[in-house]
Amino acid sequence: MRYIRKAQDRGKADFGWLQSQHSFSFGRYYDPTHMGFGNLRVINDDSVLGGHGFDTHGHRDMEIISYVIDGELAHQDSMGNQFTVAADEVQRMSAGSGILHSEYNASKAAPAHFLQIWIEPKLKGITPSYEQIQIKQSSALTPIVTPTGAQGTLSINAEAEIHRLQLHQGQQIELNAHAQKAYLHIVGGEATLDGEAFQQGDGIGLIAGDNMQVTAVTDVEALWFLLLN
Repeated sequence: MRYIRKAQDRGKADFGWLQSQHSFSFGRYYDPTHMGFGNLRVINDDSVLGGHGFDTHGHRDMEIISYVIDGELAHQDSMGNQFTVAADEVQRMSAGSGILHSEYNASKAAPAHFLQIWIEPKLKGITPSYEQIQIKQSSALTPIVTPTGAQGTLSINAEAEIHRLQLHQGQQIELNAHAQKAYLHIVGGEATLDGEAFQQGDGIGLIAGDNMQVTAVTDVEALWFLLLN
């Protein structure tokens, strides 16, 4: 049976400056039936007002990916990194043995919209590290994160891959779950997945050996996770 997570059913947090929607249990939102999918632990869909952000806080033993959709994020951490992450860029932070960081909307006026993704690590207690890249779309399905950093992707201390899917209206693609589990999160647009309507914020999980026909109703962008444990 497939795991279906509709956008309207996600957990929600409203802090005024931050509007966050949680695909899986996070912070004050807890639902034992939605604790993650495989080693994919968090997908938070965050909108941050200009001039606001997350003050310095700590993480440990988690692979944290920020995927910027609109605007820019200003990142600073205890390793001395100070970077701005722009739309279409992807950032990976391996928290490992422990790291402090802050993340702010780089603009004082315009909002920023991004996904924060947590994946459980393969090895615990590693030296923290940071990496940031922009990856051009080379095909409808383009790898952006892999365990080895192959093909110019971000490397990750986890048994997982992330691919960015971009389809124009009317285009189709078949996705195959050639991993223990796979998960598709719709970043923007509308699509049918084996004939069922999905839109921005919706997600669907598959198990090994399953496949799915994706048809773009509008131009669509999505993230396809291959979860190897």
